[in-house]
Amino acid sequence: MLHDGQAAWVVDPGDAKPVLQALAANGLELRGILVTHHHPDHTGGVSELRDATGAAVFGPYREAMPEPLRRVAQDETIAVLGLSFQVIEVPGHTAGHIAYFCPAMDGAPLLFCGDTLFSGGCGRLFEGTPAQMLASLETLAALPGDTRVCCTHEYTLSNLKFATAVEPDNATLVAYQRHCLDLRAAGLPTLPSTISQERAINPFLRSAHATVVASAQRYSAAQTASEGVFAALRSWKNQF
Repeated sequence: MLHDGQAAWVVDPGDAKPVLQALAANGLELRGILVTHHHPDHTGGVSELRDATGAAVFGPYREAMPEPLRRVAQDETIAVLGLSFQVIEVPGHTAGHIAYFCPAMDGAPLLFCGDTLFSGGCGRLFEGTPAQMLASLETLAALPGDTRVCCTHEYTLSNLKFATAVEPDNATLVAYQRHCLDLRAAGLPTLPSTISQERAINPFLRSAHATVVASAQRYSAAQTASEGVFAALRSWKNQF
C-alpha cells in the first residue's frame, strides 16, 4: 500500500480483507489498485475492493482481469498520489505480466514487479519462455541500482538457499543470506531489496557470470549462452 495520510493505492490485492482493515485503521480512502498479472493471489480482492470503495483499477493489457479496469501497456504512465509510475512489460511468469516503476519517491526509485523478480530469485515460467523471462529480468536489472524492489512474496530465504548452491563462494551473497536470516528471526521482512543488491546475489540476474555458467553446466551441461544458462537455472530451481 502507498498512501499520503488520506488517499491510498494498493498493489496486487489477493485478499480484500486486510486491505479494508488497513484502510479503516488508518482512516484512508482507497483511490486506486495496480495489478501486475492475472493469478488469483494477485487479483482475488480486486472486485470486492472496487465495489466497496469505487477505486480505479489498472492492469495488464493482454491478460484476463476482473472487469471493469483500465488496461495499460509498455511505457504508459499512471498518476499515483502525485507520482508518475511507468508501465514495463515483463512477460515470462505469465504472458502479459507488467511491472510499475516510479523514478523517484522519497529520494529513490521504486519498482512493483509482481512475480517476475524476487529477492534472490524469479518467478516460475508458467506461460512464457526462458528467452522472454531473461529479457524481462535484464530490463529490470538495467534500472538504477538504488531502485527499491517491491516484489509480492517473501520467498527470500528459500531463494537464497538455491542461490548459495549456485554460487557458494559469492561472499556478498553469503553475507546477504546471514543478514536476511537475522531479519526473519526478528520477525522483520527482507523486502524491499534493491536492484544493485540483486545484481550482486541473484543467480537469475547473473547468468553471464562465469561462476553461474559453470554451476549451470554442472547441473545440465547447459550452453554457455545466457539463455541456455538461464533455462538450466530455472529447471534446477524448480526441482531444488
